[in-house]
Amino acid sequence: MTHVLRAKRLLTEEGWLDDHQLRIADGVIAAIEPIPVGVTERDAELLCPAYIDTHVHGGAGVDVMDDAPDVLDKLAMHKAREGVGSWLPTTVTAPLNSIHAALKRIAQRCQRGGPGAQVLGSYLEGPYFTPQNKGAHPPELFRELEIAELDQLIAVSQHTLRVVALAPEKEGALQAIRHLKQQNVRVMLGHSAATWQQTRAAFDAGADGLVHCYNGMTGLHHREPGMVGAGLTDKRAWLELIADGHHVHPAAMSLCCCCAKERIVLITDAMQAAGMPDGRYTLCGEEVQMHGGVVRTASGGLAGSTLSVDAAVRNMVELTGVTPAEAIHMASLHPARMLGVDGVLG
Repeated sequence: MTHVLRAKRLLTEEGWLDDHQLRIADGVIAAIEPIPVGVTERDAELLCPAYIDTHVHGGAGVDVMDDAPDVLDKLAMHKAREGVGSWLPTTVTAPLNSIHAALKRIAQRCQRGGPGAQVLGSYLEGPYFTPQNKGAHPPELFRELEIAELDQLIAVSQHTLRVVALAPEKEGALQAIRHLKQQNVRVMLGHSAATWQQTRAAFDAGADGLVHCYNGMTGLHHREPGMVGAGLTDKRAWLELIADGHHVHPAAMSLCCCCAKERIVLITDAMQAAGMPDGRYTLCGEEVQMHGGVVRTASGGLAGSTLSVDAAVRNMVELTGVTPAEAIHMASLHPARMLGVDGVLG
């Protein structure tokens, strides 16, 4: 079945096109073409790709780690309301059996489909971190990197595991990165005290970028550029960014744009409280408090976000001065490229 969507302005990889239409056949875009002369009706003022949120822990009162049948469906509908067309449910540091159970649930949802935004696979955030920049992750549950254990995670996920986050200074990290890349799994670096040199070595081994750049890692110093410096200056690195104005100062967001505008991937890192009123919630099994939309642990540290992708796009335009097209690409084209799915998404 073929149908057409017409727009006054349509965003492509190259930029905006005026008075163009999408010709869609059996759910796939078959052509982007000028609207025929004489056709005056338009279906939309603006038409752009659906967003892709590659880093999502929860929202709408539920958590990816919750063992309940409707959690991922509820989250998928919640994400769709933000303009998200596809997403990666993201696990947290927890006992290994709990992580296995979550990966199985995500794999099943990925394969059977369902309402709302499409589940593209899973993102493993933890337990392969180090304590110094642990964020809300419980350090007593951190684990060492072992190839056999990584292979088990991939198998449990039925090969739907798309991203593994790890600390590059851990013993065996470079071997693990090379192995994961051979299995077509992306590797992001974070919750780590790695140096600039250790981070660059991880990029040389095949690591793809930084987990929520600036947060949970060694910052930029003029004598030790740290993980942030390595990510900003290495053109191979994708940089996840939580653009809520709380996790990262607008000036630091702008610095990211100056150094790596084409490598920014806007994420929410959203947790259970996203889309909910202020109050008490849980993350990584611990109680956290949301006040004014900002979630903190008992010690005062930030604990995930309540950000939506559409808000992140607006914030990038308003706080850094990038164009709307550039901000939209950061939430659609760039994550698609990072995951290697830009032939069909983004």
